[in-house]
Amino acid sequence: MIPDDEKGYKLDLFCVPKHYEEDLDQVIIPHGLIMDRTERLARDIVRDMGGHHIVALCVLKGGYTFFADLLDYIKALNQNSDKSVPLTVDFIRLKSYCNDQSTNIVKVIGGDELSTLTGKDIVETGRTMETLLSLLSECNPKMVKVVSLLVKRTPRSSGYRPDYIGFEVPDLFLVGYALDYNEYFRDLSHICILNENAKEKYKV
Repeated sequence: MIPDDEKGYKLDLFCVPKHYEEDLDQVIIPHGLIMDRTERLARDIVRDMGGHHIVALCVLKGGYTFFADLLDYIKALNQNSDKSVPLTVDFIRLKSYCNDQSTNIVKVIGGDELSTLTGKDIVETGRTMETLLSLLSECNPKMVKVVSLLVKRTPRSSGYRPDYIGFEVPDLFLVGYALDYNEYFRDLSHICILNENAKEKYKV
């Protein structure tokens, strides 16, 4: 849990792309800490899922880096332990933000036919879960578990909690590690706090 009064780390302590130096306030979760926490989540998932076949469903675009790293750790566990879990992957894209505000309308874009998930165990990563969980329930999966790298403490929350959480974070607009602001900052390795000037600079 990252407290509300967490000040983060100065940018000059880390490698940050020069073109973003004026846009960020602080690094709030360094890349190394993200990786360590992701490895722990992978271990917990493999332990809990037993030998069940997992369909790992990635929510694009914000979830793709976390998804790839999580699967790498699960694959390493499969190769280096006595127990392993069969694993296949699928992708779906959800869009609900314009600039830094949620539109409260979730658009499902692309993705394969969800009916292929019938009867499967699904581990899902990403945001806007309640809409997606409603769609998935129509396909009658055997089990659905949600993994989210970040859960934001906010009065706007519906109260939904994922099954696996990487970090609980303050109500700040965070970018990096594939989290974007109007498609910028996905190429940033650390999770950082976006400053107000950047919100105007990259506004659409």
